[in-house]
Amino acid sequence: MTTAVVRGPWFGIRHLQALLIFFNIVVVYFSRINVSVSVVAMTNANTTNPNFPEYDWNEKHKSVIISSFYWGYVVTQFPGGYLSRRFGTKIVMLGSTICSAICSVLTPILIPLGGWQAYCAIRIVMGLAQGVIFPAIHQHLGKWSPQKERNFLGTISHCGTDCGIIMSMGVSGLIASSAIGWPGISYVSAGACFVWCVLWLFFGYDNAPSARFITPEERQYIESDLMREDDFHKQSIPVPWLAIFTSVPFLSLLVVRCAQAWGYTTLQAQIPSYMAGVLNMEIKSNALFSALPYMAMFCLTFVFLFCADFVMTRGLLTLTILRKVCNTIALWIPAGLMIAIGFLDEEQKTLAIVLMILNVGFNAGATIGSTLNTIDLSPNHAGVLMGIVNTIANFVPIVTPLLVGVIVTNEHDRALWQIVFIISAEIFFFGNLVYIIFGSALTQPWDAPDFLTRNNVESYQNNVSKSELNSSPLTQSTVELVKAEMPQTELTYDGEEGVDNDGFGKQQVKHDKRLP
Repeated sequence: MTTAVVRGPWFGIRHLQALLIFFNIVVVYFSRINVSVSVVAMTNANTTNPNFPEYDWNEKHKSVIISSFYWGYVVTQFPGGYLSRRFGTKIVMLGSTICSAICSVLTPILIPLGGWQAYCAIRIVMGLAQGVIFPAIHQHLGKWSPQKERNFLGTISHCGTDCGIIMSMGVSGLIASSAIGWPGISYVSAGACFVWCVLWLFFGYDNAPSARFITPEERQYIESDLMREDDFHKQSIPVPWLAIFTSVPFLSLLVVRCAQAWGYTTLQAQIPSYMAGVLNMEIKSNALFSALPYMAMFCLTFVFLFCADFVMTRGLLTLTILRKVCNTIALWIPAGLMIAIGFLDEEQKTLAIVLMILNVGFNAGATIGSTLNTIDLSPNHAGVLMGIVNTIANFVPIVTPLLVGVIVTNEHDRALWQIVFIISAEIFFFGNLVYIIFGSALTQPWDAPDFLTRNNVESYQNNVSKSELNSSPLTQSTVELVKAEMPQTELTYDGEEGVDNDGFGKQQVKHDKRLP
């Protein structure tokens, strides 16, 4: 007879945290993305409201302004994971969003004084502030997401990305054309950020035990599901850097996230240029066409979520296989569609738009497929893992336009664009193939709070059943990692390597033996 799990209210504090994260992503993305509309309104006031200043900036100036955000954004990804562990996600996300709001307020004030250079400086500071957001979000989800609800809470949080992009594209133009003109875009953005900060200040909590309005049942459900002791949140858990950077599942995640970033950058930035150059379609100038792919992505996110919940609830697949299936759909279908777009001609514009929308839409599966995998591998170090992944993956959008510039010497030559799309499709394919072979959704041994201590090694030897449920068992590689991180621990290994039980086979593992 099984005991029913009491999960607390149907809408609990954990759901509120996910909803607050969703709105945080919406407001910070609005402040990030609206520059593409603002810069047009500032340089061509006749298209919006001519009663506000107009600036004589060329295309190079505008490109630098738009890209300057990412100069700062890349820098603080890695520190973001550490800061969220050191000070808590509440203070990190609050400080980041307040800084973004201040930058938005200062934008209309400083541009008349410093021109495009001042705009770039503001964007760099905003990028530095927002770089810590996603590592902090993953650290937060790692503390609030029971294993069976990880897909739901994580997906609800991350779909704020698509919603933020859609809102920015639709609302920014309306604001710029209104009585408050292009400065109003910054003021509305700042106001949204400040409102979120107030809500976060009162309803955001670093963990379940610190939550003011949480019920005892919900707190017990979260903490017991994640197997945390009463004093867990008071511990200072050291980061096992060597174990992380030599973890095959983590390295495979890093590979697939870089591949996804490469392909998605091509979808987002290069296909519209291809349509303009080869198909003679100026899709960037049409707000509806620009927003449609993200609307499709937003809708398909919930399709993937529903299917994932259906599969997991009925035990049809393990979490590892589910992640790989979703990620395969998210990368391999767009890979084929990307190649297909390269073979269309000017008479097939409608088909090109449909394929582009599907291309971006299917990419929604990557949220469940691989984005949330950092929390699977290590709930305790999820922010650090996300910081590492995002730091490296965010260099990819810098490289892809440079490669396109080298290959596409004539933007009207379809054959040159086919090379670009085939390269991106191959990266999509092989990156996901690495993830299929080496990826895992099992919590790794180095997630344990006491992984770098002798007691942890003893616990793995004496409690193999717990390791089978929550992480890979102690193997030769684990012994070597512990010895490297803590040389004073004398270990030896006499057994077979553990095999992750990802649904393809049973675990076969012998007990490890340790010298006294």
